[in-house]
Amino acid sequence: MTDMIIQLLAAFFGTLGFALIFQVRRKLLFWTALGGMLSWAVYLVLDYILHTIFLPYMCAAVAAAVYAQIMARIQKVPATIYLILALIPSIPGGALYYTMSNLVMKNWPQAVSDGKRTLQYALAIAIGISIVWAVTQIVERVRKSLHRKPIG
Repeated sequence: MTDMIIQLLAAFFGTLGFALIFQVRRKLLFWTALGGMLSWAVYLVLDYILHTIFLPYMCAAVAAAVYAQIMARIQKVPATIYLILALIPSIPGGALYYTMSNLVMKNWPQAVSDGKRTLQYALAIAIGISIVWAVTQIVERVRKSLHRKPIG
């Protein structure tokens, strides 16, 4: 349990650090960092239950994208501000590093293994974001069509 709390705090402050680097407005700093912590919390819970790579990362990306859409509407800013920062804790930097390191050292079997894992992380994140984006687009189109005035 202590490990999870430490990871959540690291996700919060790591996201906050990137928000500062990206020069996010002061009033948005806390909320962007909270998004990073939230997405990592979803990942941690699902990883604890499922012990797989793909589904926990995809659900964390879904949580980050939903959070980004909600906060974008509340704060009236682009959703990408929240989305990019909420995904910071999920970036597979270690897996990518080991993939590239093994490629450079010509350790082909390990490079392929690490590469597959890195690809799973990246695909899970991309699919999670795409699901939320598609649903958001459909909901917006339906909402707009319901608010159109009939002709005549």
